[in-house]
Amino acid sequence: MVRSTRVGAATPAPRRGALSRSESRVSWQPRLVEVEEFGSNPGNLSMFSFVPPKARTGAPLVVALHGCGQTAASYDYGIGWTRLAERLGFALLLPEQKRANNFNRCFGWFCPADMERDGGEPLSIRQMIARMVADHKLDPARVFVTGLSAGGAMASTLLATYPDVFAGGAIVAGMPYKAAYGRMDALSAMVHGRVRPSPVWAGLVRTASAHRGSWPRISVWHGTADRTVNPVNGAEIVKQWVGVHRLARTPGSLDKVSGHRRRAWLNRAGVEMVEEYVVNGMAHGTPVRAGNKARPVMTAPYVFDMGIACAEHVAWFWGLAKRRPGRWTKPRR
Repeated sequence: MVRSTRVGAATPAPRRGALSRSESRVSWQPRLVEVEEFGSNPGNLSMFSFVPPKARTGAPLVVALHGCGQTAASYDYGIGWTRLAERLGFALLLPEQKRANNFNRCFGWFCPADMERDGGEPLSIRQMIARMVADHKLDPARVFVTGLSAGGAMASTLLATYPDVFAGGAIVAGMPYKAAYGRMDALSAMVHGRVRPSPVWAGLVRTASAHRGSWPRISVWHGTADRTVNPVNGAEIVKQWVGVHRLARTPGSLDKVSGHRRRAWLNRAGVEMVEEYVVNGMAHGTPVRAGNKARPVMTAPYVFDMGIACAEHVAWFWGLAKRRPGRWTKPRR
């Protein structure tokens, strides 16, 4: 059973998935569809989807997880995932947290019940993916997950607990898998950073499932001026996944993209398996490229015009876009 919701409609009391009056821009906002039946839903989450006409049989699926204080629709409004889906022809799944679970709508990445495979919020999202793949005949080998802040930390959890489901992931201003246990521990880890040796981080991922196949490709993004989630955590996510892939600690590629540092770690075949973007001067949020020369400029809550579009670069890294975006240069040694 599904219910269509016109996201961006100026209604007196927006329903789940709808934007407030101040956020609405009906001119471009596509239609999100709420799917009410997708399994046992042990995490008690809501499911929203968008499938553009270009998403034909065998299309990829991108799962996008909002941050605290956001809804699925407001997150999409700021980043523009549905516009990118229309352009590139992939299907989009936007899980949404409920206030009944967390008043600030944070995904429960720090809750023991939501850290493991086949339980809690991870299982709810896995069930949503299965419903999307079955309903729209999508390619189960091309499923990707991304998220911002608490959504990024939940993306870490999903990539660790279901590495057999995801071909790649992108963690934006997020946390490593099992960086904290409980609310107060999570706040401490966010503010101060949670530092562990790479083998310890990697072991947490490797023991999260019985998976012994190939591991997802990972893109990590963090702003240097983030005062909500310490940028140290971005570096620790890199350590975790470099360890999981058993890559050399020294990056095999170093670039500047639209003025921001990018590093990548390669496997023996020369394929980039882990990449890291350090966004100069960005606070807690996701970078976009809106064309404003006076950077940084907030274009929506937790969205900053930094001259680089995270979503477009991630889509290219995952192989969903043929054209490499941005201005790429080799930094001076």
